[in-house]
Amino acid sequence: MPARRPAPLKIPLAAASVLVASLCIAPAAHAAPGNPGTPRYGPGTAGVGDPYFPLAGNGGIDVLHYDLDLDYTPPAAGAPLTGELQGVATIDLVATQDLRSFNLDLRGLTATQVVVGGKAMAFSQDDKELVVSPRPKLKAGAQTEVVVTYGGTTTRPEDIEGALYGWVTTADGAMVVNEPDGAPTWFPANDHPTDKASYSFEITVPEGLVAVANGLLQGSETSAGRTTWLWDAPDPMAAYLATATVGDFALSQYTAANGTPIIDAIDADLIPENRDITNASLALTGEMLTFFEERYGPYPFIAYGAIVDDDSVGYALETQTRSFFSRVAREGTVAHELSHQWMGNHVSPERWSDIWLNEGWATYSEWLWSEDQGRATAEESFQEVLAIPADDEFWETVVRDPGPFGIFSGAVYDRGAATLHALRGEIGDDAFFALAKTWVAEFGGGTASTDDFIALSESVSGQQLDAFFDVWLAAPTKPVSW
Repeated sequence: MPARRPAPLKIPLAAASVLVASLCIAPAAHAAPGNPGTPRYGPGTAGVGDPYFPLAGNGGIDVLHYDLDLDYTPPAAGAPLTGELQGVATIDLVATQDLRSFNLDLRGLTATQVVVGGKAMAFSQDDKELVVSPRPKLKAGAQTEVVVTYGGTTTRPEDIEGALYGWVTTADGAMVVNEPDGAPTWFPANDHPTDKASYSFEITVPEGLVAVANGLLQGSETSAGRTTWLWDAPDPMAAYLATATVGDFALSQYTAANGTPIIDAIDADLIPENRDITNASLALTGEMLTFFEERYGPYPFIAYGAIVDDDSVGYALETQTRSFFSRVAREGTVAHELSHQWMGNHVSPERWSDIWLNEGWATYSEWLWSEDQGRATAEESFQEVLAIPADDEFWETVVRDPGPFGIFSGAVYDRGAATLHALRGEIGDDAFFALAKTWVAEFGGGTASTDDFIALSESVSGQQLDAFFDVWLAAPTKPVSW
């Protein structure tokens, strides 16, 4: 299926050795007034509490904006696939509790300086976390600027299933695709969908290469054989949806009929067959935007477009405003990734167990687009799923809680989509498409859970749907009645 991640499971890469720098021990916290013996200032947690990825994200902080100034040199011709990345991340954040220290996710790259509020600060680093000890300590509600200088050698990292992700070094640049927790392989991040922020990028690469990021292109500047590409992404975005892909790209810019600026970046080295398929598929973007706006509401972001790289990570990804495709962009996958801009990017999962809300909606969007184009109807696609035998392991996945190794399983996509089609039959077309628009309008810009979706489905339809959702989302068996 389009956009699905590879199935084989592999053990994650061994953690890279990381410098431990400038470690200091914080003084004992003072007791909170009126609550003797309870420290007022404490450390932010090393994760937000997502059971699938316990160290993803960080407690005690809310990032408002990332300004990423990156300088990247790809491997020399014929050399091993390693690059050199130097970065300065300027992070505007707000403390959400009284903090004596806080964490940022950073892996495989070494921080050399941390500045908080204009002053150099003590910090430490292990193989997953950068721990900052600000002085003075941060009070809840305080906003500050954190500047992290860092860098190191880039490789080809893998996620827990053995799929390439994060900053993936290529012969002519890098493919940068982060889902689910790969953003820290190239910048210090609060890497969980529950903390969205705006972004700006300055990406310097050897002259002749193009660096493509999210949002709108602000320009480029070339000096002394290197070009800096400037991008601005003002819409709230989860870290896993950010990109800074580098390669031999040709940029194509136009405005879709609905007024959305489109910027496509197509690798100059695509083989002719893939180029023809890609061009034909991307030519439908404007029509698809109108189609999904009619069903889900106005397109939620400042721009859109595609990156099509001649190299491959084995999947496509809905990188926000600029979907990523490996080697070829096919029509169904283009529809899938575009629909994610509403379902998954604008409304993001509260926890990674809620990912069926991303992939089920995007797969169902493919079904709807196919039907609109006179090919297989949504009902026919639904019946194909129901034709899977009851003893197939496909039905063993609990869609609302597939486990960390199951978030990209076939059932999350196809049973997720079938759940939505069955719901449409249960509550009727009017309520179903009202639900879709209300879902985006109510939760857009933030995150939502499966329980949120069930509650909204009941509110919009006026029906009690616990039994329905138990059958489709919670039972590890094939639905036979609902």
